[in-house]
Amino acid sequence: MLKIPEFETKKELFAFLIENDDKLIAQKKATKKEADGFLYSHIIDSEGKLNAKKNNEPIDATDLDTIKVVAIINTTNILDSHEDVHIPGLWKKSLSEVKGLMHIQEHKSNEFDKIISYNKDLKAFTKYYTWAELNYPFAGKTQALVFNSIVRRSVNEAMFKRYAAGLVENHSVAMRYVKIVLCVNDVDYKEYYDNWKKYIDKVANRNDAENLGYFYAVTEAKVIEGSAVPRGSNEMTPTISVTPKNATQLDALKYLLEKPFSEPLKDTPKNTQIEILRSLNKMNN
Repeated sequence: MLKIPEFETKKELFAFLIENDDKLIAQKKATKKEADGFLYSHIIDSEGKLNAKKNNEPIDATDLDTIKVVAIINTTNILDSHEDVHIPGLWKKSLSEVKGLMHIQEHKSNEFDKIISYNKDLKAFTKYYTWAELNYPFAGKTQALVFNSIVRRSVNEAMFKRYAAGLVENHSVAMRYVKIVLCVNDVDYKEYYDNWKKYIDKVANRNDAENLGYFYAVTEAKVIEGSAVPRGSNEMTPTISVTPKNATQLDALKYLLEKPFSEPLKDTPKNTQIEILRSLNKMNN
């Protein structure tokens, strides 16, 4: 594997990156990306902790068998520890095609006891948030990859308890890059400097990008799975909420929504029944 050496000047570094651009990008595309536990961002407090408010509070799950977890698996517009910036829209194609997506623990996708949620218990989608909504001190917005997961005690009791206790504050996406370009802050390399100018205004932790002098803009990626991790390459991936979930009620609602009505309920128009059930279904999702 080609590694980036240390150079005395950024000019030498940029020359190496551009000379080996095809090889380095091919390596990135061939590598399955996961959490690596190191973050570039400088929003760190005096104790070395990420300077952000906690998004979710613990709940009493003593008598619960299922909970609903809304988790941010990935956020765009952040320079991460792979020197990469994910650009909004990178998940669009993959989410329309992917089958068998899983919410797992620490990227252990081949271990049954590390599965957290899957199949009908998992819904994946993208949603725009302001950084302020996620309690991070950046201006602007990010497009988040979100998992709505029904987490069952019977599937993974350890993670069920951790989510209920408010102890899962970070997530990570396992992915493969499809489209990626090098961005370099040097006017002598027009193509790469044009890339820099195109994307630098999107980078929330811009100071980190400018100090580094380059980054890779990822415009398309294939999602493989999303994981709960102690710390990831992008720490702007919190748990948004954890709430009790009555799976039996939800299953009944879905059954009624999918089953044609043979007889309207007494004194209630059929269309009204359907709208009520749809509203209840949305509340539970």
